[in-house]
Amino acid sequence: MCIRNQKKSAAVRATTARSKRMMRLGIYSCLRHTAITRCLLPLLFLFVASGAMGATDSSRYDVLYIWDADLRNLQDYKEELEAQLGPEVGKELRLIQRGDRYGIIYDCNTTALAAAKLAVRHSVLLNKVELGDARAIKDEDYHELYNVCYGHGPNLVALTEQYQIIYRNLGAEVGKDLFIEKSGDGKFTLIYRRETDKQSAMGVARLHAKLLAKAGIAASITREENNEVVFGESSLLDHEEKAPKVASAQAAPESPLGKKQKTPAEPVPVLTGDKKKCLTRTVAADGNLEKQVKEYLDELRGKGLVDQDEKTGWLAIDLTKGETIVEINVNSPYQAASMIKPFIALAYFHQLQEGKQTYTSTARSKMEAMIQHSDNDATNWVLRQVGGPKAAQNILRKHYGQMLRETSIVEYIPGGGKTYRNKASAQDYGRFLVALWREELPHDEELRRLMALPGRDRIYCGTSIPQGTLVYNKTGTTAKLCGDMGILAPKGQNGRRYPYVVVGIIEKQRAASNYGHWAMARGNVIRRISSMIYQTMKTTYNLL
Repeated sequence: MCIRNQKKSAAVRATTARSKRMMRLGIYSCLRHTAITRCLLPLLFLFVASGAMGATDSSRYDVLYIWDADLRNLQDYKEELEAQLGPEVGKELRLIQRGDRYGIIYDCNTTALAAAKLAVRHSVLLNKVELGDARAIKDEDYHELYNVCYGHGPNLVALTEQYQIIYRNLGAEVGKDLFIEKSGDGKFTLIYRRETDKQSAMGVARLHAKLLAKAGIAASITREENNEVVFGESSLLDHEEKAPKVASAQAAPESPLGKKQKTPAEPVPVLTGDKKKCLTRTVAADGNLEKQVKEYLDELRGKGLVDQDEKTGWLAIDLTKGETIVEINVNSPYQAASMIKPFIALAYFHQLQEGKQTYTSTARSKMEAMIQHSDNDATNWVLRQVGGPKAAQNILRKHYGQMLRETSIVEYIPGGGKTYRNKASAQDYGRFLVALWREELPHDEELRRLMALPGRDRIYCGTSIPQGTLVYNKTGTTAKLCGDMGILAPKGQNGRRYPYVVVGIIEKQRAASNYGHWAMARGNVIRRISSMIYQTMKTTYNLL
C-alpha cells in the first residue's frame, strides 16, 4: 500500500511538472512573436528557473546585453547601446570577461528583482531598433576590464602635452590606443586602453613606468569606465599636420572660428581618367584590386554571409595620384544614416562663412557630439540652426550641387535613430572627402578636426592598417545600413603621408532581425576590404 501511494505521488508530481512546463511553453508559443514577450523572458526566467527573487537572496545583479568572443564586436555594439539607452545608462556600461567570452553589462549592482525590471525596460527600448534583449545576470564569475593610467586631473592642456611625450616614447603601437577621457568627476584621465584583466594591466603599467621614468611620468591602472574620449591619436596627428601651415600662414581677415576667410571653392569634379593607370605594381597575379574586392563579396554571398537583399557600394581614391582604384556601385543613392552628418555640418559652416551663424561654445559642443558621438539630438539642433532639412538641402544643392549629386536631406533624425530617408551615393562621399583633403570647403580645418576626433570606425580600428595613420571619418548604422567613409593617411618609409579615400556601404532592403549582430558582421566586412585597399597602397608607396 505504501509503495502504491509512493508511485501515485510520483505520478502526480510528474504530471504537475509536465503541466507547468506545457503551460510555460504554451505561453511562450502563443506570444513569442511579440516584442513584449521577448522583453518579459528575462523576468520570467528569474522567477521560474532560479528562484532568485526570494527575500533572503543577498546577491547583487547587473543587466547583461550580449556575449561575444570578439572584443571588437562588443566595442561596436556598445556604441549602439549608448545611443539607445541614453547617457545616464551609457556611462555605466562596462565590458566584462568570462573565460574566452566578453560581455556588456549595465553595472547597476542591485537586487535580482530590480535588475530584472531594468532588463525589461531596456529590452523594450532595444527591441524597437532590433538591438536584441537584455537580461539580469548575477554579479559573479566574471571580471571587469582594466587600462593603464598615466595621469588624472583638471588640466586638459597639461595632459595633452603628456600624451605627446608618451606617444613619442612608447611609439605608435601604443599610440593607437592612447586616449584622454573625460571622467565622471569632470576631470580628465590619460589612459592606454588595454581592456584586459587587472593582473595583466598591472604588468603593462610596471613596464611603462620603467620606460617613462626619465620623462617623470608614472603609470598605474584604472578600471575601464566607458568615459567620453576627448583626445586620441588622430587628434594629435591632425594637429601636427596643421602646425606647419599655421606657422607659414599669411595674415588674413579672421572668421568667427579664428581662421582666415576663404573664397568658396568650386565643386570638386568627379575624378575621371584611367583608374588602371600607374597600377602595375598594385595588381595581384590573379587580377587587380577591384576584382579582388568583387571576388571577396561574391564569396561572402555564396556562403550566405551577405544576404541577397543587400546591395553594396565601394570606392577608393588614391589622393596622391588623383586616381580611383576601386569603384563599385558608386552612383546609386543609398540610405545615408549618420554618414549624412558631415554634410549637415557643411551646410552650417557655409552659413557661418556667409556671416549667418556664430560658432559659439554651444555650437562647437553640438558639432562635436554630432560628428564624434553621432548624437541625434545634437544633429537635429544643428539642422534647426540652418533652417531645417529642406533649408540644408537647398544650401548643398545650390552651392555644392556638382559635388553632392545624389545627396538628399529630407528629415530630422527620428526618435530611436531610425533614419532611412536621407540619402547619398558613394561617389558623393568621395567627392566630399577629396574636397576636404584639398582644403576646398568652408572652415574645412574645423571640419577635419571634428572628423579626426577619436571613436570607433570601420576603416582603421580592427584592421591591418598600422598605427600612426591619420584618420578622418564618419560611420553610419541603422538596421538597414552599415557604412563608413573617410580619409586614411598612412606614412611611407620616407616619412611622407600618402592619403587615400575609402567608402564602404552595405544596405539591406528589410531591417535586420538582429540589428546588433548584423551591424557587427557587416562592419567587419568593411574592415576586411579597407585592409585590402591598404595593402595595395602599401605596395604602391612602400608604406610602413
